[in-house]
Amino acid sequence: MTPIGPTDSLTQPRYSGAATFARLPRIDEVADAEIKIVGVPFDSGVTYRPGARFGPSAIRQASRLLRPYNPAQKIDVFQTVQVADCGDISANPFNIEEAIEAVSNHASQLIAGNSRLITLGGDHTISLPLLRAMHARHGRIALVHFDAHLDTWNTYFGAPYTHGTPFRRAFEEGLLAEESCMHIGIRGPLYGSSDLVEDAGLGFQVITTDMVAEMGPKEVAAQIIRRVGNSPLYLSLDIDVMDPAFAPGTGTPEAGGLSSREVLTIIRALSGLDLVGGDVVEVSPAYDHAEVTSVAASHVVYELITLMAIKMANGS
Repeated sequence: MTPIGPTDSLTQPRYSGAATFARLPRIDEVADAEIKIVGVPFDSGVTYRPGARFGPSAIRQASRLLRPYNPAQKIDVFQTVQVADCGDISANPFNIEEAIEAVSNHASQLIAGNSRLITLGGDHTISLPLLRAMHARHGRIALVHFDAHLDTWNTYFGAPYTHGTPFRRAFEEGLLAEESCMHIGIRGPLYGSSDLVEDAGLGFQVITTDMVAEMGPKEVAAQIIRRVGNSPLYLSLDIDVMDPAFAPGTGTPEAGGLSSREVLTIIRALSGLDLVGGDVVEVSPAYDHAEVTSVAASHVVYELITLMAIKMANGS
């Protein structure tokens, strides 16, 4: 069956109609979807600027300009696989543990068949329940984490579940294939050198922004491919991996980040990896200007969909 693609922008202007991601059909408008998009409007785990609860709607709004054919990858994405928008997961804003449980349960339902899932955040707390769902479906997961920050701290004010702790918890719960995990784009001040020592003890390889500048995006991608290998891959991207010049609308901005071009180039070069899920988080539109951040986020999601479509088109 031919996939149902986005609303035709030549018959209905992009600024009209339902604001699904890339103007794709809703999940109730298709028999099933091989790739599902879902939002988690949740930011109760933030430690500085709030507002990422409005990220999913901002990313969807900015995605109206996306088009079906990806010239960089030479594929008509939405005619290759069925992609659908599954709306938002309702997560309790007053109880983080209850919200985490809701996200994990809902994500597990969405991937119960052979569907792959991309999530629009929301703050980075949501990556933990999403990894729980992925682990239950695929076993130990290779995590490639684009971020200015490690997000492997132990607690904040004694709280174990925040946007700075998801990958420490994921390691402790045995969700990760530690030998295949990486941080990309780390930069900025730390609490102490022990942060890096503790992070290394969790199995992560770190590629800083300075290292990206020295090696170039293609070599960074080559290192990711070598480390991930054949493991099922989850790619989590905090939009603050980009410099505030490219992504001002985020909760914890750090100077000296990657450009949107560098991020997209790295992701495009990961074609062939078994990307089973991913998220784009920490878009906080109240601090954005002219949709700069949400436009960048929407293009990252588009490239993640493309990677999945290429892999599925090759029968994997």
